Amino acid sequence: MVAGALSMAAGEYVSVYSQADTEKADLKLEEAELIRNPDDELAELASIYEKRGLEPALALEVAKQLTEKDALGAHARDELGITEIAAANPLQAAWSSAAAFAAGASAPLVTAFFASGAYMVWLVSAISLFALAVLGGVAAQAGGASIVRGAMRVTFWGAFAMGATGLIGHLFGVNV
Repeated sequence: MVAGALSMAAGEYVSVYSQADTEKADLKLEEAELIRNPDDELAELASIYEKRGLEPALALEVAKQLTEKDALGAHARDELGITEIAAANPLQAAWSSAAAFAAGASAPLVTAFFASGAYMVWLVSAISLFALAVLGGVAAQAGGASIVRGAMRVTFWGAFAMGATGLIGHLFGVNV
């Protein structure tokens, strides 16, 4: 469980850090564009607001006021989709991923600890799939999506991963 949690945390950290680097680079480019072509950037921002439903004159006025207050912030938010709340946070992602892995790994570990005999693999698999269904449903509900669809998706892919792992182990002669 520790190795899996650390692996997930490391992978998530690297992935989200790459995203943060991309966001920083995008902001740097946007800042340079604001210096080189302020009129074009103002028109671009106004166009974004028009596409969202504002009348052209109002869109331009909103773009002007936001540009005067914080041009880079307006472009970051409305053009690039980067906000303080949604900005990439590698450490938070790493900790969340490690905690989620550890929580998910606890059901099969506890089952394996108490189960014994020829049915242990099947029991661990069944409990794992049940836990995946429950967690998939909870995650879907938290996100406002269909609980059944979320549970089915997570369970399907969990079963697929288990089957693929078992098949690969079998092909390499690994017995559990």
